[in-house]
Amino acid sequence: MTRGAAMFSLRRLVASALTVIAVVAAPRAQEPPPDRSLVFDGSWSASGLRQTIPTESGQLAGIARVSGAVVLSKGSGIAAGFAAEAIAFDDGSSAMTGRAVWTDGSGDRIFSTLRGGPLQAKRRIAGTITGGTGRWTGVTGEYELSWQYVVSADGGEIQGRSIDLRGRLRRPDGRR
Repeated sequence: MTRGAAMFSLRRLVASALTVIAVVAAPRAQEPPPDRSLVFDGSWSASGLRQTIPTESGQLAGIARVSGAVVLSKGSGIAAGFAAEAIAFDDGSSAMTGRAVWTDGSGDRIFSTLRGGPLQAKRRIAGTITGGTGRWTGVTGEYELSWQYVVSADGGEIQGRSIDLRGRLRRPDGRR
C-alpha cells in the first residue's frame, strides 16, 4: 500500500470514528414523561351558613361558608380523607366563585379555586388545585362535582352532599 493510500485509509477511519462518536453523543429527542397523575373520585359532605341579599332580577346573591369531609378513592379503596372548608360567592344569576382548602390528618393542605353555577342541587362545580403544604407542596390539578342536594334551614344554615366528585392531582416530582 502506498503512503498516499495509507493516509486516505487513515482519514476514512478517523472520519468514520468521529461520525460514530457524534451519533452516539448527540442529544436524543426526549419523549415526554409518562403521565404520573393521580386520578381520583370521591364525595364531599358539607354544612355551614349562607347569607343572601336580593338582586334586581328577584334572585338572591349570597355568600356561603361550609365545612365538612372529603373522602377520595383511587381504584379500589380509600386513598385519603380530608377536613374540607370552602367559602363561595353566588352572584344571584348564574355564576359562583370561591376557594376551598382540604386538610389531611397530618395538617397538610391542598388549596383550590372554585367556579360554577349557583350553590343549588344538581349544579356543576369545577375546582382547580393551586398548591398545598407539607406533603402536598407544589401539587396542581383539577376536579369537578355536582351537589346532589342542598338543604336550607332557618337562620341561613345549609347542608349538602356532592356526587360524582372526580379529578386529577399532579405532583411536581411525579410521585403518585
